Amino acid sequence: MSKSVRGTELNARFWQNYENCLIKNSIKPGHIRWYIGWCQQFIQFFGQRPLSQCQPEHVSAFLDNLQDNPAIEDWQWSQARVALWHLFKDQLKIPWAVGKANPRPIEKKKVSSDSLSTGHQKVLQKMRRTLIGRQYAKRTQAAYLDWATRFLTYFPNRKFSELNENSVMAFLTHLAEEVNVAVNTQKQALNALVFLFNISEERELGDFSDFSRARKPIKVPVVLAREEVSTLLDGLNPPHLLICHLLYGAGLRLMEAIRLRIKDVDFANNQILVRDGKGRKDRVAILPTLCVAPLREQIVAARRLHSEDLKRCYGEVWLPTALHKKYPDSASDWRWQYVFPATKVSVDPESGKIRRHHYAETSVQHAVRSAARKCGLSKRVTPHTLRHSFATHLLESGSDIRTVQELLGHSDVSTTMIYTHVLNKPGLAVKSPVDQLDG
Repeated sequence: MSKSVRGTELNARFWQNYENCLIKNSIKPGHIRWYIGWCQQFIQFFGQRPLSQCQPEHVSAFLDNLQDNPAIEDWQWSQARVALWHLFKDQLKIPWAVGKANPRPIEKKKVSSDSLSTGHQKVLQKMRRTLIGRQYAKRTQAAYLDWATRFLTYFPNRKFSELNENSVMAFLTHLAEEVNVAVNTQKQALNALVFLFNISEERELGDFSDFSRARKPIKVPVVLAREEVSTLLDGLNPPHLLICHLLYGAGLRLMEAIRLRIKDVDFANNQILVRDGKGRKDRVAILPTLCVAPLREQIVAARRLHSEDLKRCYGEVWLPTALHKKYPDSASDWRWQYVFPATKVSVDPESGKIRRHHYAETSVQHAVRSAARKCGLSKRVTPHTLRHSFATHLLESGSDIRTVQELLGHSDVSTTMIYTHVLNKPGLAVKSPVDQLDG
């Protein structure tokens, strides 16, 4: 088989060969489409890695997910197992599947673009190493690399050594005037390019401040009334209900809630330790009394699930920075596990290890939107709306703005001041003319 199967999985010829392989192994023609379907599901589970890098534990994890799904019958699980066995043993002829030595170790995915020159690809690879070395968050790494790729694609015929502050200014102006990006989007692109030149390539940029800036609209956050919050929460079910209680009751961001680890819930002091929040800052948040009992139950369920994963030999959780080297056993320690673990295990795209990630943010977003729609709320409601409501209701109750700033984790009090605009209901002393009409 070729060195890398990725790129040919969905090729008609590939599946025709697999079908011929099944026919040779006496699989009934009427069952072949189901075998192909199981293999395609596994490919989606495995991600963008070449199938030649697949290990037996990846197949086991996929089959465990199927086994844990109550909608999957035993015969379907067996059919999926046989389908994958024929795929790896008879068609791909992976060494471990035919009883030989293990294949070569898994390599890390490299960030590159086929449309870029070799020189530009090297620039991106160096930037990626620098981002990892400086321990930037994974989402920040992805965003910065994406902007660097767009920037280099904007100048496809120029060497990186020829790009300077004028190039940056031209690209940022292009984003504002032609792409019409939002102001925060342009700021993110600016930060990414400053990192690329000043830190990754160690090249000081000159003055490029004269670029066309995206217009910043004056907006006030969407805030729910207390009655609306109560109605919304009544329309949610666990675990979405508990997560949203933390968003509204503790002012957490969505990712801070679903990334919460068991060790960071301090029941003794009624507080939550938010680790590596926005801006890579730690802070202390309040633990609402209403959430104490449900959180204890959630942690018990998370520990039970972790114990089952350990029995299956993949009970490790992802650890930030180099903690897995400093504390080798922490990845398997129940205290480091997520309070809200994912319902299924998955393959880490970088290491190839099988882990149970945290709960999916998209699931919470969908649940909140659905509950708001069913409740008949006319406002555009997202999980972050609950955080806005938390801040506004604290200020309404007389809390000091500096205290609210600390609880929200804002670096500048001016960011927190936006919630005072919501409180400033214009014309409180003025009676509308329409209300003064007779009859």
